Amino acid sequence: MLQVTLETPGRFARADAVEPAPADGGALVRVHRVGVCGTDLHAFRGRQPFFSYPRVLGHELGVEVVHPGAGTLRAGDRCAVEPYLNCGTCIACRHGRPNCCSSLSVLGVHQDGGMRELIAVRPDKLHASSSLSYEQLALVETLAIGAHAVERADLQHGEFALVIGAGPIGVSVVQFARAAGARVAVVDTSAARLELCRSLWNVECTIDGLSPNAETEVRDAGGGDLPSVVFDATGNAQSMCAAFRWPCPGGRLVFVGLVQGEISFNDPDFHRRELTVLATRNAKPASFRAIIDAVEGGRIDTAPWITHRLNLGDVPAAFGTMAEAPGLFKGMITV
Repeated sequence: MLQVTLETPGRFARADAVEPAPADGGALVRVHRVGVCGTDLHAFRGRQPFFSYPRVLGHELGVEVVHPGAGTLRAGDRCAVEPYLNCGTCIACRHGRPNCCSSLSVLGVHQDGGMRELIAVRPDKLHASSSLSYEQLALVETLAIGAHAVERADLQHGEFALVIGAGPIGVSVVQFARAAGARVAVVDTSAARLELCRSLWNVECTIDGLSPNAETEVRDAGGGDLPSVVFDATGNAQSMCAAFRWPCPGGRLVFVGLVQGEISFNDPDFHRRELTVLATRNAKPASFRAIIDAVEGGRIDTAPWITHRLNLGDVPAAFGTMAEAPGLFKGMITV
């Protein structure tokens, strides 16, 4: 069985790994597709929080059930993997928030993930589809991040939302904000990313974050008002600190991206506008099922997402090239 391990920052190794034996009641799945996430790219560069080496990367997975274990799955079922392994007993789990379990362990981050041919997975973390491709299933986890962020914001129909950061996570927020009936504008400093938003996802209002007229353009998009909800999906400390300027009085600021370090803001201005600041982490199990239903029903289009592809056996030599590839939006690894 082929397995690709990130031994140290910037260094992958191939190995013939022992086939994992499912624990009691566990499922064994064959990995067909692995989405490349910003988490993986940061880990490759040695800048990923909560991370230790060596590590098998891969948490965005499209898989086939080999051994179903306990539950209702069958051999041959195609599934998306919910990679967030929660304890089920802590206060967060007891209150229906397993995504922020006090002892959460994420496949490909805290423990070995899916850049290998076979992996053992808890059956309750497998979400089946009879019609989606493995590539579509590997995109479900990324989409779930955006879906959960929109859920956390309690975004209402007709609200004006601003998404800062037009990478995959930001675009996932855009898709679910629009599905909630919001008017959406996108800010980024990359002209290429903004062009992708216009050409691939038909975002009408895209704004250069470096423009001296950025605030005027945002207000114009909001009919004269600043947005009531702002999502920062950059994972950039400077952007996150600056994001406090954008919500209208009484608005909400949602941090989707994660950064190492501290975020600061002007407290009098924060209080004057009575802002609400929200963190959003991972996604809940219900998001996975809802997203699969939405993609199956054609309400979410995954066709534009994948821009670069790579075979698993080529990862040790070529992953660094993918990380720096011009025009990279979403990479996909075939196992």
